Amino acid sequence: MKHLLPIALLSLTLLPACSPSPSAEVAATADAIAAPPPRHDIEQLMAFDEIGGLDFSPDGARLLFTSKRSGVANLYVMPAAGGAAEALTDSDETVMAIGWFPDGERVLYASDRGGDELYHLFVREPDGATRDLTPGERLKARFIAWAPDGASFFAATNERDRRHFDLYEYSTTDYTRRRLFTNNDAYQMHAVSGDRRLVALSRIHDNAHTDCFVYEVDSAKMRRLNEAGRRIACVPQEFSRDGRHLFLTSDEDREFSRLERLDLESGERTPVLAVDWDVTGARLSSDGERLAAFVNHDARTVVHLFDAETLERQRVLDAAPATVAGFALSPTGAIATVESAGDMPGDLRLYPAGADAPVRLVDSLPPGIPAGDLVPGRVVRFHSHDGVIVPGILYVPKGIVEDETRPAAIWVHGGPGGESRIGFKPMVQYLVNHGYVVYEINNRGSSGSGKTFYHLDDGRHGEADLDDVVASRQMLIDTGLVDPDRIAVMGGSYGGFMALAALAFRPDVFAAGVNIYGVSNWTRLLANTPDWWEDLRRLLKSEMGDWEAEPERFEAISPAFHAGNIRRPLLVLQGANDPRVLPVESEDIVERVRANGVPVEYVVFPDEGHGFRKKANQVVAYRTIREFLDRHVRDAAPPPAPDPQPATTDGETAGRQ
Repeated sequence: MKHLLPIALLSLTLLPACSPSPSAEVAATADAIAAPPPRHDIEQLMAFDEIGGLDFSPDGARLLFTSKRSGVANLYVMPAAGGAAEALTDSDETVMAIGWFPDGERVLYASDRGGDELYHLFVREPDGATRDLTPGERLKARFIAWAPDGASFFAATNERDRRHFDLYEYSTTDYTRRRLFTNNDAYQMHAVSGDRRLVALSRIHDNAHTDCFVYEVDSAKMRRLNEAGRRIACVPQEFSRDGRHLFLTSDEDREFSRLERLDLESGERTPVLAVDWDVTGARLSSDGERLAAFVNHDARTVVHLFDAETLERQRVLDAAPATVAGFALSPTGAIATVESAGDMPGDLRLYPAGADAPVRLVDSLPPGIPAGDLVPGRVVRFHSHDGVIVPGILYVPKGIVEDETRPAAIWVHGGPGGESRIGFKPMVQYLVNHGYVVYEINNRGSSGSGKTFYHLDDGRHGEADLDDVVASRQMLIDTGLVDPDRIAVMGGSYGGFMALAALAFRPDVFAAGVNIYGVSNWTRLLANTPDWWEDLRRLLKSEMGDWEAEPERFEAISPAFHAGNIRRPLLVLQGANDPRVLPVESEDIVERVRANGVPVEYVVFPDEGHGFRKKANQVVAYRTIREFLDRHVRDAAPPPAPDPQPATTDGETAGRQ
C-alpha cells in the first residue's frame, strides 16, 4: 500500500506554474482534437507489448527483458542491435527479470505464486532448467545487488524471522551462501561495497524520517550517516566502486530529495543533482564509471547521466511528453530505454554509444490500433476547496463536439502516498476510447508534489483527501465537457477505499463507484498486515494514526461501518490471494451494501493477488468495469437530487473549508 521508503516532495509554494484555469486548458485541448476514433474492444487494446526488467548481457550483445506476450510476464532475450526476441521461460506465474549472471548464459529472476507476493529467486540454466535459490515455505526473498567482480550476488530473505530480512551473499558458481547481516530491527538493505566490508542500510522511523547507516561486516559495527533525531528522509543508493564513497538521496533542509556523494572517511558531502523535483534513485553502470540519477519530473521519469568520478553531467534522457519507464546501461556504452505515454504502451529503444537519437527496437502499440486513436494524457492542476493546488492527469476523448458533455470517471491511485504518473494504462485508454473523460487525481498526500503536500493528509484520511476528490468533480464540471450527473469515482487499494469513502460519506456526489481491492475497515486491515511489513508499521502509524489507541477514529473513517449510507451502484473486484487487502475487506462491504437494496456487483479472481497481472484477468476486469459504468453512469437516468447537506465523517457539510 505505502511506498517502501518515504519520498521527499515538492513544496506547495514551489509548485510549477499552473494554467490560469483548468477549464480553459481542457477546453483548448478539446478544440484541437480530431474526429472520434473507432471503438476498440479490450482484447485489441490488451495486445500491446508490455516490457520491463531490462538488462544487457555482460558483452553488451543481448538484451534481457520481461514481456507479457504470452499473456503472463515471462523472460525474453533479443539482440541488442535489434531482431527477433526468444522466450526463455513459459510460466503460468508472473516472472520478473533481475539480470544476467556474469557468464552471460544464466539468468536470475523472481516469481511468486498466484499473486501471494512471496517472491523467490530463481536461476535459469543454459539448458532451460530452473532452480529455486531461496527454497522454503512462507518466505519472501529480495534481490539487492550483483558484486562488481561477478563472483557473487546479494539477496535478503525473511526465512529466519518473518518480520525481518537478513542479508546473504550467494556464490554465482555453486550458489552456496553466507550471512552478512542479521537483521533484528527492520532495517532495509540497499547496497554492498565491492570488497564486501560495508553494507548500506536505512531504517524507517515514520513517514517523514528515515535514517541512513553503514554496517561494517567484520566488526559488526553500525554507523549512522545522518544526525540523530532529525526528521529527514535519507536513502542509500550505491557505493562507488572503490568503496570510498556512498551515493545517497536526502531531503535534509529541502523540500526536494537530492542526490549526494558522501565521503565515508571525511564525512564530506558533495551535491550531485538537486532540481525542483525529487531525485528518486541512482544506479551505477557495471564498470562503475557512469552514474544514472532518476528524477520524478511532474509525473514523468527523466534520467540524468554523470561521470561517476568527476560528477560531470554527460547527458539527460528526457522522453517528453513520455516517461522513461525502463532503463539499462550497456558495458559497451549503449543505453536501452522503455518509453511510455498514454498513447505509447512502452517502446523499447536503443541509444548506441555516442549517439544522440535512439533506434526503436520494439513497437509496443497493439496491432491495428494507430497512436492517433489513443490519448496521451496531460497534467492538469486545479484549486481545491481550500485553495490548495492539486495535480492530476487528464484524458479527454477525441471527437467531443461543441456543447456536448460526456460521462467521466475520477481515478484515485493506491497508497496512501502513491501517485498517478504519465504512462500507458489500458483500462484508462479503454474508457476514454468509449467516450469517458478520465481524471487521475493526485490528491493531497500523494507523492511527487512536495513533502509539504505529501503530509497534508497525515491523520486525515477519508477527510482531507476525500475533499480533494469531490473538488476535482467540480473542476470537471466547470470545463463544460462533463455531465454533472454522470461522474463515477474509482480506485484500487487505497484508491478503492477512497471510492468507498466517497459513496459512504458523500453519498449524493457521484453516480457510481468502482472499488478494486480497496480497504473497507482500516482497523481490521492494519491489524492484519503481512509479517514482512514490520518496517512499514511505524510509517503507517505516522501516516494514518494509531489504530490501537484511536479505534473510534478509525471506525469513523472506515466505510464498512457506514455502508448504510451507500445508495449508488457499486462494483467490487478482488484477488483471492491478496496478502495486503484480504478478501474479507471486499466481502464485508459487498454484503453490507447489498442489504441497502443497492445494485452491487462482485468479481473475484482466484489466481490474483494485490493487482491483476495476467492479461486474461485484466481483460475480464476492464470489460466488467466499462460495462458497469455504461449501465449505471453513461446510460442511467439522472440520480435523485442530493440532500441539502451531504453526510461527512465529522458531521460537517461537504463544502467545508
